[in-house]
Amino acid sequence: MTYDTSLMADDSCYELLENEEPTGTIEIPVEWIRDDATYLWMSPDGSLRPNLSLDDVLSVFIREFEGAYQDAELFQLTLHPHVVGYRSRIWIVEELIRCAKAKGDVWFATHQQVAERAASCL
Repeated sequence: MTYDTSLMADDSCYELLENEEPTGTIEIPVEWIRDDATYLWMSPDGSLRPNLSLDDVLSVFIREFEGAYQDAELFQLTLHPHVVGYRSRIWIVEELIRCAKAKGDVWFATHQQVAERAASCL
C-alpha cells in the first residue's frame, strides 16, 4: 500500500510506522474542517451540522487553502459527489479552484503523486 488517507494526525504527510518501524506507506492526512460533509450534509435534528451559508463554507475552504499556501503545505479537500455535487453547491469547488489557480504556482496532484513526492522528501 503506497498511501492512506484515513488518519488526522497532522497537516503534513508522514510515513506510517508499525512497531516504530517505517512501513513505506505515506499518510496523506485529512481533517474534518476541510470536508464538505461537515458543513453540507443534512442532519435530521440539525445538531451535528453547523448552520453556515454556502458563502461561509467557501470562505472556510479558502481560508484553509490560503493558510496551507502560506505555509507551503498540503491542502487536501475531501469532497463527496452526493454532498457538494449539486448545481446549487458545485460552484464552491469551482471558485476554490479559481482561487488556487490564480496563485500561478499551485500543484494539483493525485494522491499517488502526493505520496511519491512525500516519500522522496522523507
